[in-house]
Amino acid sequence: MDFTFTEEQQAAAEAARAVFAGVAPDGVPSPSLVPGAVADDFDRALWAKLADADLLSLLLDPSYGGSGLDAIALCLVLRESAKVLARGPLLESTAAAVAVQAYGSEELKAELLARIGRGEVVLTVAAHGRTGHDPAELAVTARREGDGVWVLDGIQTAVPWAHNADFVVVPATVAPESPAPGVSAGGSEQDAAAVADGRVVLALVPRVHEGVALAEQVSTAGERLAELRLESARIAARNVLDAEGAWERLRQLLTTGTCALALGLGESVLGMTSEYAGKREQFGFPIASFQAVAVQAADRFIDLRAMEATLWQAAWRISSGAGGSLPAAGDVAVAKIWASEGVRRVVQTAQHLHGGFGADVDYPLHRYHAWAKHLELSLGPAAAHEEALGDLLAAHPLG
Repeated sequence: MDFTFTEEQQAAAEAARAVFAGVAPDGVPSPSLVPGAVADDFDRALWAKLADADLLSLLLDPSYGGSGLDAIALCLVLRESAKVLARGPLLESTAAAVAVQAYGSEELKAELLARIGRGEVVLTVAAHGRTGHDPAELAVTARREGDGVWVLDGIQTAVPWAHNADFVVVPATVAPESPAPGVSAGGSEQDAAAVADGRVVLALVPRVHEGVALAEQVSTAGERLAELRLESARIAARNVLDAEGAWERLRQLLTTGTCALALGLGESVLGMTSEYAGKREQFGFPIASFQAVAVQAADRFIDLRAMEATLWQAAWRISSGAGGSLPAAGDVAVAKIWASEGVRRVVQTAQHLHGGFGADVDYPLHRYHAWAKHLELSLGPAAAHEEALGDLLAAHPLG
């Protein structure tokens, strides 16, 4: 399989490198040294630069001022952003915009998409459920009142950038009494139950809205999160994406993007470790010349190459919609297995080879370690993804 990037994809990566060149990860306080989040807001100046470089509209159609690229291009940009721990909802806002473009009404797309690409409107996604361990779509219920309003109830935890975004995209399971479009209230009970069973909608919930409350939370990396509480929040039907597969597609893009963040972070950490090991001397020689050090670094290099290969496979599958004996969810699961385990091993080895210097809060490695742990927790344990992959293989035997 040819994973050569197109000229457009390479141009997006080059533009990202130029934008992120001035970002210093060591300029952010250590989460252990501040009482709450390291900052109240994301980097608005950087966000403006991303907009000026057309990186916020990367996946939008040209009719909305976008470049019309795919998930591979987004992952290339996210990879560069993670190398410097760039603070902003680039993944969440871009992925949510893709969902609006694919499933929103013409009115909603005309209102939001161009403004998202210009950085004027920011979206985020509630993807962690009530506790962080249960499916996000089961944490909130939605019921329809007439033709113009949906009513949402439930709790979503650890919503990134919720205090600063204009809208939070919330997956919600439709209450059984709410028939799908095209099924009248007078239809048969069997028809209504068939279309309502397991149906998931995506609601664009305004940050400031009646029935919407945000509670303070802080991530492992020291970033500001929110617990989102919805109590009979009435959302206009025009702001609800009611289409089969919308949540699954959004979730896969978010997951694959998180794997790209893990890859970029890991590459930066391994480079940092290589530079340190080449300068740090013991017994008159650089520690990089010691076999035990070289073997550990080589193992982490192998981890990163596996993370990279599985990332591009997953990004290609969800971008192209290419068929196969196994659904795209299988490739996403494999990418998650490598990203979750790999990023943890990379930062642990880096800390080990740096010795006590790695714990110095004046040195940026501690920031990378905190972000890596947050990404690992966001992706979930590899064992869970291996189990999901096993279920897919059982349902779709290869060969």
